[in-house]
Amino acid sequence: MSRIRIGIVFGGPSEEHAVSFKSAREVAASLDTEMYEAFWIGITRDGEWRLCDGPVIGWEGAGSRPAIISPDRGTRGLLVLDGARPTPVPLDVVLPVLHGTAGEDGAIQGLLELSGIPYAGCDVAASAVCMDKSLAYLVARVAGIATPEHRIIGPGEEPDSAGFTYPVFVKPARSGSSFGVTRVAGPDELAPAVAAAREFDTKLLVEAAVTGLEVGCAVLGDPPDLTVGEVDHIALSHGFFRIHQEDAPETGSENSVAIVPADVPAETRARVQETAKHLYRALGCRGLARVDVFLTPDGTVVLNEVNTLPGLTSYSRYPRMMAAAGLPLSAVIDRVVALALDAAPAAPLTGAGR
Repeated sequence: MSRIRIGIVFGGPSEEHAVSFKSAREVAASLDTEMYEAFWIGITRDGEWRLCDGPVIGWEGAGSRPAIISPDRGTRGLLVLDGARPTPVPLDVVLPVLHGTAGEDGAIQGLLELSGIPYAGCDVAASAVCMDKSLAYLVARVAGIATPEHRIIGPGEEPDSAGFTYPVFVKPARSGSSFGVTRVAGPDELAPAVAAAREFDTKLLVEAAVTGLEVGCAVLGDPPDLTVGEVDHIALSHGFFRIHQEDAPETGSENSVAIVPADVPAETRARVQETAKHLYRALGCRGLARVDVFLTPDGTVVLNEVNTLPGLTSYSRYPRMMAAAGLPLSAVIDRVVALALDAAPAAPLTGAGR
């Protein structure tokens, strides 16, 4: 049988460009080359698309070619733009390995919907809602899941520092990997924290600090058939979890350790897993997502955030949780690709023979 022609998109113009590159390297190391014929599409920090040999140092340079995913369903794949006329490259499926703005917020998913190419992961609506923490909180509350007390700060709005009970966290509403997040201990720290968050988004949240363990759950599949990984928890020595911003996370974090399985009773782990699946369904997720929550001393599960394209780096939480449940990254890739192909409208695929 012919190999599945898979387009793998990585990089991107967001603050999580480097994280995406590292995730793509792990995908490359785990990809079954007998099953897949990979077409690597790197997006530079400036937003230029390049067909390249893979997530290797210098991928943007010599040997790469300008290429885009065509929104024209007649193409159903890439257009390589290095000749007098664009050269079409048909694709069977796309695996986005993008994090943050323009990758995890529904933007790339919208392009893929136009293109008619099946793609792995959440659709436009779920991606957009989960990316915006304030919208995800609204859905979670309707679904009966607790969320942090918070206030939305709009563009140009300067919050009154006397209007909060400290400590609070100031964060961009639509960013990831803790970029732009500041713990604010008192009123005099609020304005600088707002300025820092505004470097990443015009819409901000000021959240009450939640006392409890930070735990996570990896979810895989399309409802109703969902698989969950082992629950983890973040042990902190100080500060808050921000490993993707550290200088050498591959060698260990400066202030945190992700413990898998989480050092909590089995009944508690099961409650976190059931809550994660409930949130996943309520938010309309498919393919994969990582659900991060707080576990308070009285046992309440409080939503932190949902990552619809979670990090897949060597130190990321999602692949570690799945591996602890017996699913290596190669199996996760196979599952999300199969789900994307199975869910796609019937159409002749170029290489898969499915």
